[in-house]
Amino acid sequence: MAEYTLAAPLTDDVVEKLRAGDLVFLNGIIYTGRDAAHKKLFELIQEGKELPVDLKGQIIYYVGPSPARPGQVIGSAGPTTSGRMDAYTPALLDLGLKGMIGKGLRSQEVLDSIKKNKAVYFAATGGAAALISKRIVKSEVVAYPELGPEAIYCLEVEGFPVIVVNDAHGGDLYSMGRKQYQGE
Repeated sequence: MAEYTLAAPLTDDVVEKLRAGDLVFLNGIIYTGRDAAHKKLFELIQEGKELPVDLKGQIIYYVGPSPARPGQVIGSAGPTTSGRMDAYTPALLDLGLKGMIGKGLRSQEVLDSIKKNKAVYFAATGGAAALISKRIVKSEVVAYPELGPEAIYCLEVEGFPVIVVNDAHGGDLYSMGRKQYQGE
């Protein structure tokens, strides 16, 4: 397992060197999106319309941040369960999305699409929302403000800690962990 500091957005070359279990510190721009935003994006794709953000090379963080307190950039910003976005994810990956951040398992369709599109799924530590939010230095709603915390935000991050769960080569940290626990 390796450790990397990477600049977002991501390129194929960067994604291809990552392996399940690698620790990554992200710098740069990432976007947020949860269930409601994903549904809206998917509907635009189905209608052949332009998306409100260009996803090529981008990372989507599955989060609905709480409101910022006075003097803060953002409130708590912990990951949500990724599986709820699985129905929409392959279409976004086909448009050039390179990374996703969340928690929990992904469907086989998403795992296949990650490999096909040379993408990566990262996990952020659940339960550490207040600490994670300290790595967000700028936050701005860029689409669907009517969705409140489920709007799409553009976040600027510095040293944002994530772990590679599913890599572009079919590596799966959850599967590796189960095998290790079972003594295989």
